[in-house]
Amino acid sequence: MDIDEILKALANPIRREILGWLKDPQTHFTEQNHAWEEGVCVGRIYERAGLSQSTVSTHMAVLERAGLVTSQRAGQWVLYKRDEAAIAAFLQAMKSDL
Repeated sequence: MDIDEILKALANPIRREILGWLKDPQTHFTEQNHAWEEGVCVGRIYERAGLSQSTVSTHMAVLERAGLVTSQRAGQWVLYKRDEAAIAAFLQAMKSDL
């Protein structure tokens, strides 16, 4: 785990908001063609954010590089979900370091 990479990812308020939405996707996103447990379609994320697909894709790439989300391809869709184990490890590391 690269704490500095995670902190850089979390420094952006849009990325923090996306992580919050992904914590409870059924509340924050409209229906989709896949089970919520598989993740949220990137199209739903950029619809909710009101940003272009390329901007949201860039944000998601930063979150994925930091290890905060995972992605999987399902046909033509890319689905994202939080990596709860990585987030918990980061929070524990922050408690230990402070």
